[in-house]
Amino acid sequence: MTVFAGTWDVTIDTPIGKMAVVFEISEQDGAINGIARSDAESVAFLDAVADGDRLTWSQEVTTPMKLTLNFEVIVDGDTMTGTLKAGFLPASPVYGSRSPAN
Repeated sequence: MTVFAGTWDVTIDTPIGKMAVVFEISEQDGAINGIARSDAESVAFLDAVADGDRLTWSQEVTTPMKLTLNFEVIVDGDTMTGTLKAGFLPASPVYGSRSPAN
C-alpha cells in the first residue's frame, strides 16, 4: 500500500519558471488531506483521491493569478512525480521527495 502522508519538498516546472512548494499530506481513515505552501500562499487540497500509487487533487490559487490547479502524481517510496494542469496552460512537470521524519 502506498503511503502519501508526510512533508514533501516539491518543484513545479511552470511556464514562468520553477516554483518550490511544500506539500503537507495527512491520511486518516482512508481520507487524504493536504496543504500546499509556497512563498506566495498556502492552499488546501480539494477532492483528493488515491488510486493505488496515484494521487489526484485540485487547488484554488490566487497568486500569480486566480486559477484552478489539477494535480496528478505517482508516489514511489519517497519520490513523487507527475503533472500539474492549470486551465489553458500546458501541463507542468511536478517532482519531489518526502522529507525525513523528525
